[in-house]
Amino acid sequence: MDSSGRRYLICFFACVFLVLGSVSVMNYQVDPYLLHQWDSPLLQRPRQLNEKLGAWAKTYAVARYRPAIIYIGNSRTEMGLPTGVRALFDGKSVFNSAVSGASIGDAIRLAEHAARVSRVETMVWGIDAPTFSLNMGAARVEDSLTGAEHGFFARRALVNLKRGLTLDMTEDSVRILTGNAGDVCRSNLALYGQRDETCTLKGMRHWLGTKDAIPVRLQEFSDGQGPTPPSTLALDASIGKLCRGAMRLRLYINPTHALTMYALHWRGKWDAMQAWQRGLVQLVERHRQRGCDVRLYDFSGFNSITTEATPLVSGKPEMHYYWEVSHYRDNVGRLILARLFGGGTPPPADFGVELTQANIDAHQAATRAARDRYRVEHAREAAYAQRVLDGPLIRR
Repeated sequence: MDSSGRRYLICFFACVFLVLGSVSVMNYQVDPYLLHQWDSPLLQRPRQLNEKLGAWAKTYAVARYRPAIIYIGNSRTEMGLPTGVRALFDGKSVFNSAVSGASIGDAIRLAEHAARVSRVETMVWGIDAPTFSLNMGAARVEDSLTGAEHGFFARRALVNLKRGLTLDMTEDSVRILTGNAGDVCRSNLALYGQRDETCTLKGMRHWLGTKDAIPVRLQEFSDGQGPTPPSTLALDASIGKLCRGAMRLRLYINPTHALTMYALHWRGKWDAMQAWQRGLVQLVERHRQRGCDVRLYDFSGFNSITTEATPLVSGKPEMHYYWEVSHYRDNVGRLILARLFGGGTPPPADFGVELTQANIDAHQAATRAARDRYRVEHAREAAYAQRVLDGPLIRR
């Protein structure tokens, strides 16, 4: 190749590098997904209805904020556990690090990341059987997003710059710069990790209301891959790591609506779910005997909160405790926290049972009996769930 050809290639690659570098820097500065923000004015910037890359934003925010109290889980915890409860924790910092679409594998990564980058005193971890799988969920908590306590920010800066080369991020940056972002609500980082209710309300309108969302959520819940045995082993190992830091750990089974539990029964997953609960009790008991401050509570099943009438029978457009049958509102989250830690409005007596070796058999027998009563006393809703689960797959 002659000198003119070499100069051409050098100029070509220099131009390509300059363009790609400019795009990456622009995306890094605009930061449409708030990948490297905490306590900055950008947190108050209105965003699109569907928040993208939540795991990226929250893993960075946790490392900067270093909260003493942290919530872990999927969208149920993200939407349902309130962060404005510092008085409950003696004024200590609270952050909701739950991420929509997280499997138990994703949640384990988020929990261990928080323990590495912050001095977490109390961890509140929401779980449920269908998402109890090690497969990477929709949250996509990649290994590059978490890391050791030292050197985390330098590595994340490089990862964020690389992410800035993607087309979707560039398009969203341009929309923001041109005022065409379709902004409707605040980032969850503006609310210390809790989902903005405005986003949820506007999202429900896309469903045409609560009633329209119920069949889709029922199918999603009953189609979940979990619980899988390897997931229990992974949680066991993770709790062992977390307990070495003298952390107070509270696991709780999410209070999804009674229809979702009935759906597990109708789909033939009830026995697997109860075996999973017994395995969790044994796991927790083993760690408690080793000196770990860990407890397990069950808020699911058929109680005065979870059996709230749905719009199918109430005729009301909305529910008091639920957005739909899969996601509870933060008034339920406050009752969960009150049961776990005291304070606040006392929860109903039948809402939230600590599971132990001494009571697990009786608790499960009572839950089975309550399920059978529910099928009779809420026959219309139970029959509706059966039709939905036996019918063609509904997608949105």
